[in-house]
Amino acid sequence: MSFWGQQTDKVLMLGASCTLHNRRDPIRFVRFGGHYACDSGAWAFALVSAEALRYEFHIGLIFWFPLLVLCSVTCAVQLLAGWASHLYQGRHAYGSFAEVRALLGTVFAVTAIVGLPVLLGGTTFLIPRSTVFIALPIAFVLMGGVRYLQRVWVERALTPTDDAHRTLVYGAGYLGASIVRRMLTDRHSGFLPVGLIDDDPCKRNTWLDGVRVLGNQAALTEAACLTGATTLVVTIARADSSLLRGISDAAAAAGLQVKVLPALEQVLEGQSRLGDLRDLSIEDLLGRNPIDTHVESIAGYLSGKRVLVTGAGGSIGSELCRQIRAFGPSELMMLDRDETGLQMTQISILGHGLLDTDDVILADIRDSDALSAILMKRRPEVVFHAAALKHLPMLEQYPSEAWKTNVLGTLNMLDAALAAGVETFVNISTDKAANPTSVLGHSKHLAERLTAWAAQASGRTYLSVRFGNVIGSRGSMLPTFTTLIEAGGPLTITHPDVTRFFMTIPEACQLVIQAGGIGRPAEVLILDMGEPVKILDVAQRMIAMSGRDISIVYTGLRRGEKLHEELIGDNETGERPVHPKISHAAIEALSPALLDKDAWDARCAGNPEPPSAAWGQAARRTRAAA
Repeated sequence: MSFWGQQTDKVLMLGASCTLHNRRDPIRFVRFGGHYACDSGAWAFALVSAEALRYEFHIGLIFWFPLLVLCSVTCAVQLLAGWASHLYQGRHAYGSFAEVRALLGTVFAVTAIVGLPVLLGGTTFLIPRSTVFIALPIAFVLMGGVRYLQRVWVERALTPTDDAHRTLVYGAGYLGASIVRRMLTDRHSGFLPVGLIDDDPCKRNTWLDGVRVLGNQAALTEAACLTGATTLVVTIARADSSLLRGISDAAAAAGLQVKVLPALEQVLEGQSRLGDLRDLSIEDLLGRNPIDTHVESIAGYLSGKRVLVTGAGGSIGSELCRQIRAFGPSELMMLDRDETGLQMTQISILGHGLLDTDDVILADIRDSDALSAILMKRRPEVVFHAAALKHLPMLEQYPSEAWKTNVLGTLNMLDAALAAGVETFVNISTDKAANPTSVLGHSKHLAERLTAWAAQASGRTYLSVRFGNVIGSRGSMLPTFTTLIEAGGPLTITHPDVTRFFMTIPEACQLVIQAGGIGRPAEVLILDMGEPVKILDVAQRMIAMSGRDISIVYTGLRRGEKLHEELIGDNETGERPVHPKISHAAIEALSPALLDKDAWDARCAGNPEPPSAAWGQAARRTRAAA
């Protein structure tokens, strides 16, 4: 959809910009002459009317020649004052508030320049002293009225065509008023506002540009029937998922298609335009208002530093790189074993995917020698460790891969970071590490404990960050459901009662960045993720939004899966010393010397947890066996 109001701006600003029209442009002179002629006529009429009022309509008492001279002088001063305030130079959109303010200033200036001499001159000019001051409001109303009528005429010509979607606008605030006006002044918008919906009882009698509030959410069906609306546009800034779910359900009952505006952050970053409406997505219904973690206030530790991100080609790693770059590191190094992922990240950050620069590093965290050589050469000061294997059922089949990547790979990174003098190390973990029951959970829990060991051994800020499912990340639930729906189904769910925590990719990365600023050595930071979401509800909503007849099949919980995830383990205590939504948990450190591949294999095979002595094998033999 085009940017609403684009056509309006073109018409209202016709001849209004000095950059668009040079001094010889006839269109600009036509507008200048028309404006000035209207304003001069308004002053002439206002002065004659003012003097007639002063003499109580005894026309014979008026001295016409002095009045004609006064009109001529006033019109000349109007020209000078209007030119000085850019009223006739195309600075302001015609009929806009900016032009009205300039017009009011001009009228006051003319009144002061012409009226004061008449006031002080007394009867010398044969003009009543109050004439100019009485004429002031008359002239201003006439000038403003002409501009208003022309704006109305222009906007009527831009009203959407008859084939536009009849639209209800949810939200009668400032944003709603702006959207209604843009709809009404762009004949190509495709939307015609026919009513407003707002839950604020104080706005029940509100009219915005001729469009009135028809009721609240409960009256949505009635409003749709009354107006024949087919579309509902939500214009509530930062509406949370619970509100959007309620609106979506009410709209579905009323037979309305729901559309929302892009996030303000996307508009500011140039990713979207204010008028780019989009369909309501499952992410809108599933997500929540991002928690303000005040990341800008504590991310100064990145400014001017050499920063390395592992797993930079993944969903979390790539977004992490984009956010880190905004804090001005002296060098941003992006490491991954996936060359295509690195290329996509490089394109999104630098605008090219040449892969021939030092900012991209192709390496595998399983290769300890390569990591050591890279970190000793590049000497990063801050490391964000996002590289990991994350698919739970796959790792249940191949637990040795989880050991090699999530456990030994993390240990390789820690060893290399310690040797290279890395000051801050942030290990990205998962909620499955709390009271782990799966291979994935156990491997990430061991990675957290190894990070705590490195913190205690070095005294540096080495810590972990733990969060739940990330909405829209590669291979996560929502893209998988979308693919299954597009394929015609069925949609597979493990259990009708299973729930999960969710957060957005930007929010997850903000927590990771903030962890390096507020976290203490050997801690695990956990974001308050609100209430868990029932997966069945998500599946049913996605099917309903697709408009297809898709069945749901329950497969049963897979090995290692929990019915309900946890964020904090039984032996962990979550304190919130810095931010009310971020918990700090202390975790028991684990020395690499206590790692044991045999114990790992026993645990992954489902055997009883081996005695602590079984973890006492040397790390050197463990890595050799792996």
